[in-house]
Amino acid sequence: MSRYEKTVQEINERIEDGSVMVVTAAEMSDLVAELGPKGAVHEVDVVTTGTFGAMCSSGMWMNFGHSEPPMKMSKVWLNDVEAYAGVAAVDAYLGATQLSESRGMAYGGGHVIEDLLKGKAIQLRAEAYGTDCYPRRELSTEITLDDLNQAVLSNPRNCYERYGVATNSTEKTLYTYMGKLLPEMGNATFSGAGELSPIINDPSYRAIGIGTRILLGGTESYIIGNGTQHSPDGGFGTLMVQGDLKKMSPEFIRGISLTNYGTSLFVGVGVPIPILNEDIAKSTGVSDVDIVTNVFDYGVPSRNRPLLKRVTYEELKSGCIELNGRDVKTSPISSFRMASRIASLLKRQIATGRFFLTEPAQKLCAHGSAKSMGQREPNGSESIPSVVHIPEGQSVYRDEEACIQCGLCVAYCEAGVFRRDTEWRVNYDPTLCQECGVCGDVCPHGAIHLRS
Repeated sequence: MSRYEKTVQEINERIEDGSVMVVTAAEMSDLVAELGPKGAVHEVDVVTTGTFGAMCSSGMWMNFGHSEPPMKMSKVWLNDVEAYAGVAAVDAYLGATQLSESRGMAYGGGHVIEDLLKGKAIQLRAEAYGTDCYPRRELSTEITLDDLNQAVLSNPRNCYERYGVATNSTEKTLYTYMGKLLPEMGNATFSGAGELSPIINDPSYRAIGIGTRILLGGTESYIIGNGTQHSPDGGFGTLMVQGDLKKMSPEFIRGISLTNYGTSLFVGVGVPIPILNEDIAKSTGVSDVDIVTNVFDYGVPSRNRPLLKRVTYEELKSGCIELNGRDVKTSPISSFRMASRIASLLKRQIATGRFFLTEPAQKLCAHGSAKSMGQREPNGSESIPSVVHIPEGQSVYRDEEACIQCGLCVAYCEAGVFRRDTEWRVNYDPTLCQECGVCGDVCPHGAIHLRS
C-alpha cells in the first residue's frame, strides 16, 4: 500500500477554499499521541510553531537616504549606539548587542530597533572623511522609522534548536548570556520554546528551507539560509531569517538588557510546517517529554564545560530539576506564553486565508557541525606587501592575476596601451606607454604598476 503524500500546492488550495486543517505544535503532540503519525497526516495540513526569546545574532539593515550636501558615512551612531557603515554611502547595519557609548549596558542596538518600531525619534549622528562627490563630513539629525528608505531585520542566527541549561557551581554570582547564575547551583536557566520550537518540529529540514515564508516580528518574512553556527549533527540547528521591519510589531520585537552582560533582542518567530507525509507528521508530534538537553556548569570558563546531566523540557518547565542530589530551581529566559501566541496567530492567519505556504527553493543542510575557533599565533608574513618587479625596458606592468578585466584603464589611456577586444578582454602593449601614470591612478584593484 502506497504512503499518503500531500504537496504544498494542494495545501495552499485548501487554504484558499477554507478547508485547510491547521493546529499548533502543542496541539499536534496530542493528536499524534491519539491517532499516530499515519492517522495525523490525514487529519492535519499545517502545524504552526512559535518561539520568543533572546536572539543575540540579530540586527537591522537600513538606508538613510542622501543628505544635502551628500556624504559617504564612515561612522554612524543611533542614540549613541554605533552601527556598521562600511558598506555604501548611506547604508548601515545595526547589531542588537552593540552597546550605547553613553548609557553602557542599559541600552543597545536591540533597544534602538524597538524604539524605531514604536515610532520614537532617534538621534542620528554620522561622520565622514569627505570626497569630491561626498563632501559633507558631519551630520546630526533626528530620524524615525518612516524616514528610512529601507529598514530590514536581517538576523544571521535565530531559532536555536535547543539551548544547554546553565548553572553555576562556584561561590560567586555569575552574569552571563543565560542570565544571572546564583552561587553553588542556586538556580538553573534555559531557553527555547520546547515542543513549540520551529526546528524541533522539523529537525531533518524536510519541510522548511530557503524561501520558506514565516512570521518574523508578526509579519510575513522568509528563511534565507542556514543560520551561523548551524550544527544539525550536534542537535543545534539555526535559521537565518529576514523581513521588513516597517511592517513588524513591537509586541514581538523587544530590546533587552541582561545585568552585567549586555544587550540583546527578544525576537518572535513563527514557522509553518506543512504536513506532507507521515514522517513529517511524526516529527511534529514531538512533546516536551521527548526533548532532551544538557546541563552545563558555567563556573568553568571554557567551551569544554563539564556535562552535569541530561534533562527534558518537561522537567525544566516543571520549575525544578535535581542536580547532585538536591533540587535546583529552573527558569526560562524566553517566553512560552508569547511563543504560544505566535503559533496561534500564525494558525489563525492560515486558517482565514491570509497566509499561504511557500515551497523551499533549497533545503537547509541536515548534516554538519560548527567548530570552535582555530587559535594560532600570526607569523605576520602575509601582512607584508610583496615587491612588484617591472621587467627591464618597460615603464608599465600589469599583474595578470590581480587584473579583474574591468576595462576602466581603456578610457583613460590616450596612448592606447590598453585595448578591449570583442570578447571584453583587456589587452595591453607596454611599449606604447608614455609614462603619464593615469592608468595606475584609476585601476581599482591595484593591478597596474609604474616604474618610479
